[in-house]
Amino acid sequence: MRFLKPRAARFIPDEVESVRRRLERWRRTRNHRSPIPEELWASAGKLAGEYGLAKTARALRLDYYSLKERLESTHRPTSREAKAPPAFVELVPQASGSLCECTVELEDRSGAKMRIHLKGTTVPDLSRLSEAFWRVR
Repeated sequence: MRFLKPRAARFIPDEVESVRRRLERWRRTRNHRSPIPEELWASAGKLAGEYGLAKTARALRLDYYSLKERLESTHRPTSREAKAPPAFVELVPQASGSLCECTVELEDRSGAKMRIHLKGTTVPDLSRLSEAFWRVR
């Protein structure tokens, strides 16, 4: 049988506990069905960003989906932010130097010949082609 720790024994960070106490005080003194003040929602939103949405909602006894909706509405980019240019753009450099051009002729003992005209390719391409030629013969 597994026993759960009582709620009072669970660890709650001081800043979460402070907001929880403010919410409880508001709940005791509020008029029936009055909305939670914006400053309490803002405090809950900050905590949700730091400790996670579900844990914060549970610790503060707030509706998970209401807190999530508040977070999403406060984090929507403004039209100015949406049109801002990217902060980082990666530029991929071209191959250095000018394009090399050469002609390579291969001939094996039996007289088979292969002529390769290379323009702008790299040495590994040449080595793979020559290996293929020698393997076939």
